[in-house]
Amino acid sequence: MSAPAPTRPTAAPTGGLDVRLPWWAVALPAVAFAVLLLMIMGSGDAHAASADPAVGRLLARALALFTG
Repeated sequence: MSAPAPTRPTAAPTGGLDVRLPWWAVALPAVAFAVLLLMIMGSGDAHAASADPAVGRLLARALALFTG
């Protein structure tokens, strides 16, 4: 028993490219953009964290070790 051969469409589709996106392909980037925008807008009250002085000394020693 042989299987039927697939048939090709008789006419080429006319018009432009038909692309259909799922709902989340549009919603997720929009939500991410909104969250990042809100984070930027709300950073006016942010303050720099105070660094431990030991970290500065460690970096200075590492720089002195590598430079000479």
